[in-house]
Amino acid sequence: MSKTKTGIQINNKRAGFDYEFLETYDAGIVLVGTEIKSLRAGRASLQDAFCYFVNGELYVKGMNIATYFWGSWGAHEPARDRKLLLNRKELRHLHQAVQQKGLTIVAVRLYIADNGYAKLRIALARGKKEYDKRQSIKEKDMRREMERE
Repeated sequence: MSKTKTGIQINNKRAGFDYEFLETYDAGIVLVGTEIKSLRAGRASLQDAFCYFVNGELYVKGMNIATYFWGSWGAHEPARDRKLLLNRKELRHLHQAVQQKGLTIVAVRLYIADNGYAKLRIALARGKKEYDKRQSIKEKDMRREMERE
């Protein structure tokens, strides 16, 4: 886990319930205009965010960064696709993994790193079956019971 400078962390709680994470990566995000100010205000959502490849580059779709209230002519489009920054080896590995049946890349957490840059934690994931979800609910309830005692 990396420490955050500003304490801004936007989590995708649903992703942990719907997917089993195989590998995680921290990727930089290409932002324009007022997007970083809106992020620092905590006005973003990762609901239904996933990643896809175009010409060997990784993009995130479904990540919503609300328009900045004080922005005027330089306002950004809230639901645009944003490019992710990873090194070539990681991109090649992810691209090969996604071509396998049943694997996808989901956005897990959006945060501001110590150096002030916005980072997106992505995970190579496999969808859970219904019985896997029930098992994870049981485990969660058991952990909660153990903490109470």
